[in-house]
Amino acid sequence: MTNSARPHHSRTTSALISGAGIAGTALAYWLERYGFRVTVVERAPEPRAGGQAVDVRGSALHVVERMGLLQDVQARKTGLRGMSQVDADGRELRRTTERTLSGGPIDSPDVEILRDELCTLLRRAAGPGVEYLFGDSMDSLVQHQDGVQVRFTSGAERSFDLVVGADGLHSATRRLVFGPESDYLHSTGTHIAAWSAPNHLGLDRWEVFHGPGGDGVWGCMAMTVRDNAELRVFVGFHSDEPTERLLPRDTTEQKRLIAERCAGLRWEVPRFLKAMWETDAFHYDVVAQIRMGHWSRGRVALLGDAGYCPSPLTGQGTSVALTAAYVLAGELHAADGDHLAAYPAYEERLRDHVTANQALLDVGRSLTDTGDAGSETDGGADSAPAGAAGFEEPAPETMAAFLAATAFDLPDY
Repeated sequence: MTNSARPHHSRTTSALISGAGIAGTALAYWLERYGFRVTVVERAPEPRAGGQAVDVRGSALHVVERMGLLQDVQARKTGLRGMSQVDADGRELRRTTERTLSGGPIDSPDVEILRDELCTLLRRAAGPGVEYLFGDSMDSLVQHQDGVQVRFTSGAERSFDLVVGADGLHSATRRLVFGPESDYLHSTGTHIAAWSAPNHLGLDRWEVFHGPGGDGVWGCMAMTVRDNAELRVFVGFHSDEPTERLLPRDTTEQKRLIAERCAGLRWEVPRFLKAMWETDAFHYDVVAQIRMGHWSRGRVALLGDAGYCPSPLTGQGTSVALTAAYVLAGELHAADGDHLAAYPAYEERLRDHVTANQALLDVGRSLTDTGDAGSETDGGADSAPAGAAGFEEPAPETMAAFLAATAFDLPDY
């Protein structure tokens, strides 16, 4: 492992990263370490709170280890001890201390951690050398031979050598450079909401699932987070309606949609829905993949979900993003900031890895259709519970596909 700190390049390369999520903050860390001048623009007015539990596994564990963050990440894991399934009256139907729907096998080396806590660790590790522009976003960009002229929604204009879109499934960078989202987004028809609620159940490092709810609603899951101080609640439903009809931009409308879809669920769901209206820590979106033939155009590249979202159902979005950020920064470092060399090398190194992880979605579907396994495929994080099937040991086909997808030999830069 080389990863020399802050080398002296022939010139200082400036890079604008759109998005202060996991992918963007990880890339900022590595680029700053390699001597780039890094600016991160984030639409939210401050670092986003809340969010779902995500997994760090496989090659991503080695990435955070090379960042010196492995112990900190492990110290903040959710630490769940197991899970239960309950009926509409709260009676326990089954339980296990071997695995959870959100995090997989309890004895796994994988780390389940809240998204905002991981982002905080990454941002602090990058240090004060990274410039953050919160409450702003790219309004337009024009590529020139010597750089990219960016106009922000605030009205400011600046020029950068490179631009990287790490702005998620609905990437504005992708839309500005590659065209409309509809050309690349492939919906599964499933929609998921997550929010924070008080731990009024008194759960101790535990996860509970109730469902399905009928009319396409797969149910409700609640898990303890932050040392049992609160719950993270998840609900999901499937619909064949056009995606745009089920993605209102207004948060109030999103909550109203979830309340209507989950009105038939019993157990503690009515109390969870009441808490939903009282919290700002709420997220709702479609479960989808982004599929593109290329992840760069000129001086602009895409990273993570913006370019190749594998979907939450694969449980691999976070790990792929961390690995990809390491590779993209490393290739830019190796090429002395030359995007003409670095971007193709980035795509070549990662394409098979991304393809294998996206294929986990189809593996999970086929096994679920035959009743052999839950839709979480690997039993892993970021995944939407499919029901009691998640209590079963994953089928050999699932594990084989998962191990093949997570295998990636990190290069040294």
